[in-house]
Amino acid sequence: MSHSTDPHEKLLQQYLDGKCTPGEAEALMAWLQANGNHKALLQKMQEEFSQVLTSQPAIDQEISDRIEARLLQQIGAPKVVHLRRRRTWLAAASILVLLAAGGLYLFTADNTEVPKLASTPDITAPKDIAPGSSKAVLTLTDGSTITLDSAGNQVIHQGQTLVQLNNGRLEYDTDNIGQAVGYNMLAVPRGGQFTIVLPDGSRVWLNSASKLRYPTAFTGEKRLVELEGQGYFEVQKDAEHPFIVKTKSLDVEVLGTGFDVMAYPDEKSINTTLVEGAVRVKDVMLKPGQQARMEYSTGCIYVEPADIQQVIAWKTGFFEFDDANLAEIMRQASRWYDIDIVMNTTGKDKAFGGRISRNLPLSELLHMLEANGARFNLQGRKLIVE
Repeated sequence: MSHSTDPHEKLLQQYLDGKCTPGEAEALMAWLQANGNHKALLQKMQEEFSQVLTSQPAIDQEISDRIEARLLQQIGAPKVVHLRRRRTWLAAASILVLLAAGGLYLFTADNTEVPKLASTPDITAPKDIAPGSSKAVLTLTDGSTITLDSAGNQVIHQGQTLVQLNNGRLEYDTDNIGQAVGYNMLAVPRGGQFTIVLPDGSRVWLNSASKLRYPTAFTGEKRLVELEGQGYFEVQKDAEHPFIVKTKSLDVEVLGTGFDVMAYPDEKSINTTLVEGAVRVKDVMLKPGQQARMEYSTGCIYVEPADIQQVIAWKTGFFEFDDANLAEIMRQASRWYDIDIVMNTTGKDKAFGGRISRNLPLSELLHMLEANGARFNLQGRKLIVE
């Protein structure tokens, strides 16, 4: 780019050089959005925008994700970040995914174009599979079931308890003290996710193929819920009434905090990741930024530093992989796209890293993986990994 006296062009040059502050980056985005002729440039800058924001330690990762998601929604472009094999992660740091002329391309540092990998049509192709959405099934104490989704609002009367569905979020009346206690089950199927506000005001985000059993009112000394699958919890502080998340193999005791529990039966371990506050896993007290991993096969617990951004990426609308093998990625894809996986390979010979929006159709994820050597055969809702 040639030198210019135009302040916006100077700001653009700073952006490309990676020298923009967060405020300058947002000002640049506002200028670019004001002119429809800048749409192509905005699309090309989507990954750099993410890198600029996330490189600033003062900005919360979830906030930067939301800013980026709003930008991408305004320019009408899906969020696609390339996947790279582990061995080429550093060497390929300068490779960018660019969306141009409706297609997906890879460019290397010397601007050599790699063959086109995938198109990005506005409408999901007939043989493609759409991403998951907000949906769940609520089972009440009497065994009756109610199908929930993000469309519309409703009030559910359950004895003296009022349960409200507000824009895809289930909320319980927190003022029903002294009432008879029943137990409800919120089941999120494959291809779904859902949010619930419990009777004590604690909030839970449930990932695909997850179940949460909980009382209609918390009484007694402990607040106990049962989880299968994956949930992110923001627990209301109440030192006199500890919050317990019970899984099939262990309990997580909470002292007012934000944390993620992954307890899928088809994974190798139960992972408890602490974002803030404090939790106890058996006799281990976690600190923020730590993960307790209990292996199903041995029952041993290992505590290690956690990549918080990666762990909660599902909650903010992304897949994020770091040295993930194909089998691990396929387990996530199976749950989110509601597909059955047939592995004709161990899926352990390659490792992938990258970040991709969960709002994309299945084909986009597969194209990224195919660009790195994977091969697939989609037959209805069965995906064969060759």
